[in-house]
Amino acid sequence: MISKKFRDTLRLHHNRHYVVAQQAGIHPSTLSKLLNGIENPSENDPRVIAIGEILELSPDECFSSRK
Repeated sequence: MISKKFRDTLRLHHNRHYVVAQQAGIHPSTLSKLLNGIENPSENDPRVIAIGEILELSPDECFSSRK
């Protein structure tokens, strides 16, 4: 599951969501599906980790169930 910190950091990021998605190499609709729970990413989902890198978050900070 995507963490609150990931969501909050993305919301406060200076770029719009679609720009961040494009920078991470994913389609903006995929990011929307991840954020809205339509797609449930695994704890090692490379799409979420790629977005986290843009947001300057560690993989552990991207997922709420990760230890």
